[in-house]
Amino acid sequence: MNYFEFYHIPESFLPDEKAIKARYYQLSREYHPDFYANEDLGTQNKILEMSTRNTNAYRTLSDSDLRMQYILKEHGLLEEGKNELPGDFLMEMMELNEELMELEFDFDAAKLHEIGEKSSGIMATLENDILPVLQRYPELHGVTKEEALQEVKTYYLKKKYLLRIQETLSKFAARS
Repeated sequence: MNYFEFYHIPESFLPDEKAIKARYYQLSREYHPDFYANEDLGTQNKILEMSTRNTNAYRTLSDSDLRMQYILKEHGLLEEGKNELPGDFLMEMMELNEELMELEFDFDAAKLHEIGEKSSGIMATLENDILPVLQRYPELHGVTKEEALQEVKTYYLKKKYLLRIQETLSKFAARS
């Protein structure tokens, strides 16, 4: 049973967060190990397993990045070594990486700021472009749902790449 089924909510990239929290607290009370202290070992283990599943489900579903990763993995779309990004995006990232390498040798605070602005702008564009797909996802079926999942996968991979660049920018900023 996946986490969405466990919480009795539809699979969505933008679920009702209040419903997630309410279900978490409901199941936390229902599967609290202290209430089963006098039960046999098998029952105690089952309750502990359910309590752990509840905690993991909440942790995953309440975090947008973990939730996205979880949905993509559930659909078999995040496979090690099989996650390719579009060439035009990689070229754009190569240019940003080259600018970062130049900063290694000749630090320039204005250039650092400029690269930060570029990466933030790219991230904002990605987020604006994917939002309609994330909003429509629960109503999609068949081929259109598969296409949406592919778009989300591409967004997810691009975002991870950009976050690594932003991490590098943070390191530069900390040094200056």
